[in-house]
Amino acid sequence: MRYIIIGAGAVGGSISGRLAGAGHEVVLVARGAHHAALRDGGLRLKVPDGEYTHRLPTVEGPDELGQLRADDVLVLAVKTQDTVGALQAWGPAPVAGGGTAAGRLPLFCAQNGVEGQRLALRVFRRVYGVCVWLPATFVEPGVVSAPCAPLTGILHLGRHPHGTDETVRLVAADLEKSGYFEAPVVPDVARWQYAKLLSNLGNALEAVAGPIADDKAAALYGRVRAEGEAVLDAARIVYAGVEEQKAVRGNKVDLVPLDGAPRGGGSSWQSLARGTGAIEADYLNGEIALLGRLHGVPTPLNDLLQHLANTFAREHREPGSMQIDDLVRLTDEAVAFVQEPGAASS
Repeated sequence: MRYIIIGAGAVGGSISGRLAGAGHEVVLVARGAHHAALRDGGLRLKVPDGEYTHRLPTVEGPDELGQLRADDVLVLAVKTQDTVGALQAWGPAPVAGGGTAAGRLPLFCAQNGVEGQRLALRVFRRVYGVCVWLPATFVEPGVVSAPCAPLTGILHLGRHPHGTDETVRLVAADLEKSGYFEAPVVPDVARWQYAKLLSNLGNALEAVAGPIADDKAAALYGRVRAEGEAVLDAARIVYAGVEEQKAVRGNKVDLVPLDGAPRGGGSSWQSLARGTGAIEADYLNGEIALLGRLHGVPTPLNDLLQHLANTFAREHREPGSMQIDDLVRLTDEAVAFVQEPGAASS
């Protein structure tokens, strides 16, 4: 199988490098300065066991590949806000022997949240969910770090909305043969993705007010997460519990400091640091806000973090530039407002 990694940033680049290092055929898809750096100098992957340069075919879109192959596997690793554009570009791509990518090829959504695969299923017939537990950083154009050991990551895989098949088992086997991933094949991958979503509710908090490193920040994240759990429970959405997740991860994906590749924060923090002007809060905290409105559960904390994260992205503010005391005050005000008689429920 040939792997086409659509979005060779932090997550996509880490998966690409490990697959290529194990001898698999990989094509990188990227844009702008990152595309130019990958094309000209290769993918530089910084990991605890060293730094590797993989010179791989790099394209901006499907036209540069001509007809896709029947054995191609598409891995969608762009941020959710970029999903529609990627689907529009790759769905109609012709496949050798007839048909299009949307009709014939498998698409694995290696993304945070749950919306990407919903969007994908509107276009692609064969969609697979990936619960991405893979801390990684887009260091600079052409350079990605994946600072965890002994594994680079744990990737739960399954068909969307449910089930398994031979394709997902083959992909899982390729990931595990690299020696740097566990890739459990599960019939209920969404259960793991919703659990990861609850963890990702802290991304906006980190992006706005810095690392969740003290008691105030941890307490605030606990309130944000509790709000998310209340919404998922009201919606009767099942998710893996904290202890179950800990049992699976153990000490398999532990952060290791890497020279020349500092990890300032997670995916949302990195979006602000790179000044992209966009952030995925609408599909993380915004997913909880949406479900809260659908099921009559107030979500003032997630509403506020979604709004603040989008404001920081739009105005190109520095990540972590809000004081945690100011953020706590705003969250208290937001909660008080929805508790006032006659206030909107969310």
